[in-house]
Amino acid sequence: MSLTEFQSIRDYFSKQTVQRPDVKLGIGDDCALLSVPENKVLAVSVDIMVSGVHFPEQTAAEDIGYKSLAVSLSDLASMGAEPAWVTLAITTPAMDEAWLTDYCRGFFSLADAYGVQLVGGDTTHGPLTITTHVGGYVARHQALRRTGAKPGDLVFVTGTIGEAGLGLKIKQKHLELPPQYQHLSARLIERLNRPTPRVEIGQALLGIATSAIDVSDGVAADLNHILEASGVGARLEVQQLPVSECFSTVFEQVGGWAQPLAAGDDYELLFTASEESKNELHQMAAEYNCAITCIGQIEQQPGLRCYIDSTLLELESMGYEHFK
Repeated sequence: MSLTEFQSIRDYFSKQTVQRPDVKLGIGDDCALLSVPENKVLAVSVDIMVSGVHFPEQTAAEDIGYKSLAVSLSDLASMGAEPAWVTLAITTPAMDEAWLTDYCRGFFSLADAYGVQLVGGDTTHGPLTITTHVGGYVARHQALRRTGAKPGDLVFVTGTIGEAGLGLKIKQKHLELPPQYQHLSARLIERLNRPTPRVEIGQALLGIATSAIDVSDGVAADLNHILEASGVGARLEVQQLPVSECFSTVFEQVGGWAQPLAAGDDYELLFTASEESKNELHQMAAEYNCAITCIGQIEQQPGLRCYIDSTLLELESMGYEHFK
């Protein structure tokens, strides 16, 4: 059954668990009214997800709902911000009740987990496209940025890299895991559909990381963003990348080390920090039950150099890029 725009707002988006005190006026007016806590600054980010580009067309609505918020929360995490609110715009061919029910289940499960309130948005008719605009708070002068990496800093990444890329290949039927790893297919697809925004670790890195970004387009591409913003270079030790346990079995099939270097959609945190912080980061990894791996070092000479042992690896692609 198809709904009108205002029925969908009333029946699906106005009903939510989180009610934040800093939201003075939420859904139902021309604008939301929000207050910023004293000594904090507002961190905002917007993401667009297009069917067939950012997720396969047959992706379940519940997974789309979850991921559409997760990718934006990852942006806040990369700057050490506390998530607070979100606006949501949905372009869809039809306001289908079953689809909206499932979408909202995924979206609000994550919003509830991080205390995020939906405060407004828009709906319109057209090809399926989801736009999320998130806001969060971070102490003045404390936000993690892409600038700040210095020669001698080490390069770290959270979690594992390349699993979402493997999941996409499985979904597209471009990859079939060996029989002994078939049971991991569902987990890899889950990594694609439901990335974990590293919000808690992002906040814990305040005062420790010298620069940070989330891995959305690929390790090589996103590290290069840090290098360009900071005016430095880096040596990346490719074999130190934390990859999936089944990666070695499909190494050649997926393009070797180019896969975890260039595959996007991991939404892990990539950051730099001083060598003296290694023990503190080790404790942080244990506290949050999330691996934090050193994969390289910042150098004075500009540019990214990826090495396997002592051999320089030539990359055909740094990562995903729109309009390329």
